Amino acid sequence: MDLVNEKDKVIGRKKRADIYAEGLSNFRVMNAFLRNSKGELWIPRRTADKAVFPSCLDISAAGHVESGETYEDTFRREVMEELNVDVDAVPHRLLGKVTPTDGLSAFEWVYEIQSDEAPNYNPRDFTEFFWLTPRGLFERITAGEKVKSDLPKLVEMFYADRL
Repeated sequence: MDLVNEKDKVIGRKKRADIYAEGLSNFRVMNAFLRNSKGELWIPRRTADKAVFPSCLDISAAGHVESGETYEDTFRREVMEELNVDVDAVPHRLLGKVTPTDGLSAFEWVYEIQSDEAPNYNPRDFTEFFWLTPRGLFERITAGEKVKSDLPKLVEMFYADRL
């Protein structure tokens, strides 16, 4: 994967395993929320065999930006791989760009896909899903539900008006 400086400009490359072993945060990821017309987010549960955050609630679709790839390329690839959704066939938008200085794990572009239909998700990535309001998600977290670390931070950043 590409390593980036504080301006999100590529400064080098490292293997994903090395990035995680060294605890680095200067790499790129893409996250996407699937949101329905009721304002609910499609929140999946990761499979138990995931190397990080096994069995945790997750962002609708997410992925590492591979070396030489753009955030947009990753958005298209990961949404198709994980949700079986062609982003050109559904309304979507870029919600924003965030960095580790925002308290997140990496440099991230965050998208929103609008759809009232649950996707035909990849069972190698997820085991189940829930349509949750942002408030409903935080109620589950308060009750002890385990989540991917960036999930509550991103929901708070982009859906705070619904909490």
